Amino acid sequence: MPRVTFTRNLQRHVACPPCEVAGGTVREVLDAAFALYPVARGYVLDERGEVRTHMILFVDGQAISDRRALSDTVPEHGEVFVMQALSGG
Repeated sequence: MPRVTFTRNLQRHVACPPCEVAGGTVREVLDAAFALYPVARGYVLDERGEVRTHMILFVDGQAISDRRALSDTVPEHGEVFVMQALSGG
């Protein structure tokens, strides 16, 4: 099963330790993780279910390309890493 890891900074605001969940796309994996940690959903996704502007998700070290439908494939033993995107100058 894929592993979902949330950055420590996010874990300071909401309980969301690493977990292993079923799913073949980023959407399926995140939905399963949010079933365990429902409060985390609002930190990661907006009201349309899209990745918030200041969040970034990686699958096995590669940034996802579909921030709207979250259709990127997640391998059976892959990792989805969720973190805040850095911005500013």
